[in-house]
Amino acid sequence: MKAVILAGGLGTRIAEESDQKPKPMVEIGGRPLLWHIMKTYSHHGIKEFIICLGYKGYVIKEFFSHYYRHTADMHIDLQSGDTQIINSQAEDWKVTLIDTGVETMTGGRLKRVRPYLEGETFCLTYGDGLADIDIGSELNFHRNHGKLATVAAVQPPGRFGILNMEENGHVTSFVEKSSNEIGWINGGFFILEPKVIDYIAGDETSWELAPLENLAKNGQLQAFRHHGFWQPCDTLRDKRLLEKLWQDGKGPWCVWNRS
Repeated sequence: MKAVILAGGLGTRIAEESDQKPKPMVEIGGRPLLWHIMKTYSHHGIKEFIICLGYKGYVIKEFFSHYYRHTADMHIDLQSGDTQIINSQAEDWKVTLIDTGVETMTGGRLKRVRPYLEGETFCLTYGDGLADIDIGSELNFHRNHGKLATVAAVQPPGRFGILNMEENGHVTSFVEKSSNEIGWINGGFFILEPKVIDYIAGDETSWELAPLENLAKNGQLQAFRHHGFWQPCDTLRDKRLLEKLWQDGKGPWCVWNRS
């Protein structure tokens, strides 16, 4: 099975980082978000990836082009220029990098990589969200319900207090909203059948709008409830949170490090 990762957006809300590189290349613990996401899939046995490039896609190409050597011990003869790889810690992944356009929307990017899916069930996610989602359980759920699409549903942490107030501005109550009260949202980890791409008109189509709306309307979308860790990296605040969890040795998304 292959995993498609959307990695072509501009990442304007974290411009402090994305001015220099695509948002999936923002580093947590010295490794790009993209690497963390791929490690999660790899832990569940999915080791073939199709990465949809766009904004500064060459940065991602360079990362994977040099990855084997960067993870290796090497012997270099400076006089002759001969290089010998002693060993490499590179993962056994197969990575396909496809330029899907700078301005292409999320649905359009998926439509552009259709030829590489080979008519098989596949995973889809964004290149900027970390989670300890059980991909194997989601896949079993998808196969059992028999619909075209499964989306991981998550409950985001409540960040904002709710003000109840009168017309004159008098606050009658202040309530911190819990995750349970917020409800379920699109967690960004999908398992899909190739026919979902028929719901995408072209480059201008956002996956999150007409395709998902119509899949739901046609009874072809099921939600897999994920109760564990989930955190997007949309802002510098999010990056600092994830970095602190990593540095404290508490990166809950690092399922590959669990015994």
